[in-house]
Amino acid sequence: MRVRVGVVAALLVLAGCSAPVGTGDTGSPSPTWSGDADNHFRERTLTVAVNVSAESDRNFRPMVREALDYWEANAEQYAGFPVEYELASDAPDPDIEVRIVDSIENCGSESYTAGCAPILEDPEQVRRPVVVRVRDNYSTESTVSVLKHELGHTLGLHHGDAPEQVMQHRSQLTTLPQPDATERAMPWPDPELSVYVDYANVSADERDATERQVQGALGYFADGADGTVPDNVSFVRTDNRTAADVVVAFGEEAPCTAGAGSCGSLRGRDPDGDGALETFTGLHIVVAGVDTEARGWHVGFWLARGFGLTDEELPSPLASDDPSVRRSEWWE
Repeated sequence: MRVRVGVVAALLVLAGCSAPVGTGDTGSPSPTWSGDADNHFRERTLTVAVNVSAESDRNFRPMVREALDYWEANAEQYAGFPVEYELASDAPDPDIEVRIVDSIENCGSESYTAGCAPILEDPEQVRRPVVVRVRDNYSTESTVSVLKHELGHTLGLHHGDAPEQVMQHRSQLTTLPQPDATERAMPWPDPELSVYVDYANVSADERDATERQVQGALGYFADGADGTVPDNVSFVRTDNRTAADVVVAFGEEAPCTAGAGSCGSLRGRDPDGDGALETFTGLHIVVAGVDTEARGWHVGFWLARGFGLTDEELPSPLASDDPSVRRSEWWE
């Protein structure tokens, strides 16, 4: 038996919202601006403050500085005018305020974003301080990427504008380190798991007995699997294979073994990018060439893997190599 793991990496939204024109106090300090006409800030040097409202002891100032340095080197090429930034965290009246927050709400039409800033193109849209919001739970590299993107919006750049690697609407981001699924008591987002069982390759005279085996395995885990899984785990059967959390299929051959046996394939999310899944979102079990009375054991073995249980953590019936145990009503 072999585990196959598939990683599903999340592409998170980097958002910008159009700023209204002609409302509020623009606070423009240079009414007789004679510089670059494309510069809607009407200032060459912009003061930037950093406000950390999230509960974090990280130093975000170097990350902000790296993003500002990027636009000092590239704003003229991509935004059409040069810009310089003075990073002064305690500035009383900054031109731009970078807010590090634990969540972002009300950012245009997006319901979940990594960052948010207004898209500024006209001097009448610039109301100081221009607020850039960035979530606090991303890795240093990803935080810098989000900052570059959101600062690009303040320079007038839209999603898809050059440089595309900075201004794309969605980006693969990594969070700070998180516990792996195998380290969590509940590695699934929801303790109620939907189950689809494919009996297409099970003969009619074996179907009832096979269903009893499957139900035995599911019931064992719903009852806590001898204390190895949380007591709020439950299963609901579904006819929608595509939407099921767990798919159990039977056949004459399994994709990972020659001869009788079983395979399990887990998929899930790896938001911190460490190569290990932090949460599971799908489990596909294939049982092939196994006697009817042992099919429940194989389903149970892979369900245990689906709850992050390693060999040393398996409940005793599922850790046994004794064929008589596998063919018994071990779930009772």
